[in-house]
Amino acid sequence: MPAYLNNGSSNPPQLAVYLNTDNLADPPEGLNWPEYPGLSGIHKLQADGFEGLQITHEDPAPHSPLPYCGLDRINKPEEADAILHLHQSRGDQCISVHAGWGMESDREIDLLVEAVLTASAKRQFPVFLETHRSTITQDMWRTVEITKRFPEIRFNADFSHYYCGQEMPYGTIREKFDFMQPIFDRVGFMHGRIASPGHIQAPINETLDGPPDFSTCPFNYVEHFREMWIRSMRGFKTHAGPGDVLIFAPELLSPTFDYARCDKHGNEECDRYAQALLYMKWARICYDQA
Repeated sequence: MPAYLNNGSSNPPQLAVYLNTDNLADPPEGLNWPEYPGLSGIHKLQADGFEGLQITHEDPAPHSPLPYCGLDRINKPEEADAILHLHQSRGDQCISVHAGWGMESDREIDLLVEAVLTASAKRQFPVFLETHRSTITQDMWRTVEITKRFPEIRFNADFSHYYCGQEMPYGTIREKFDFMQPIFDRVGFMHGRIASPGHIQAPINETLDGPPDFSTCPFNYVEHFREMWIRSMRGFKTHAGPGDVLIFAPELLSPTFDYARCDKHGNEECDRYAQALLYMKWARICYDQA
């Protein structure tokens, strides 16, 4: 199976920053956001530095100047091949998937993972299982166990689900980072979202032009994510080959999804698109440091 997305070149492994298009859903009034969907919006995304799109619910824009990938959910083994065929046929470079609902036995997990890996190998189409609540990868222990049975598996790392859902700072976080190393070693895609121990989506408190300011971040959660990102990027660089690409896609969701925090008037606490630009900056810094 293809372990990573590959661009067919002989270049060293590289980072590409895409934007998950749900980041642009439900735009607040008065902000200078790309008018997406539409080619004018895609051209603004390109001008702002994004190198591709992870398309969520809409169809790809004809003649898009940016490449795109997809995402989906695979609940049963018999669904895997058809879902991969659908995304490969529409021109997706790869997909990330939510697999199962988190209530499966080990045997059911194995059948589901086997079906996804088999379909990926058959179609030579990269697939990344997302570390996500309410899926077979919903907790660190279960996901590490999957790596023991399927060492070839690759993940879409969305560590907000572990950091908040499993309250990672509660206890010794360094031990948890070391425990998660088999996951870090198998990251081929990343969803950019930073969580706090009690909120699935928390802001980065800095400006694009200034130095990072972590003084208002309880539990130093931004630094914790920085380390998890660097460990994942180092794992990718260690195992990837010529032409392999690691996609980092900010995915900051609106209050509609119960992610973005709001004040008592229903206003979001920060500009999600501006935050995505910060994520782009810090992803590239972390990749250089990995």
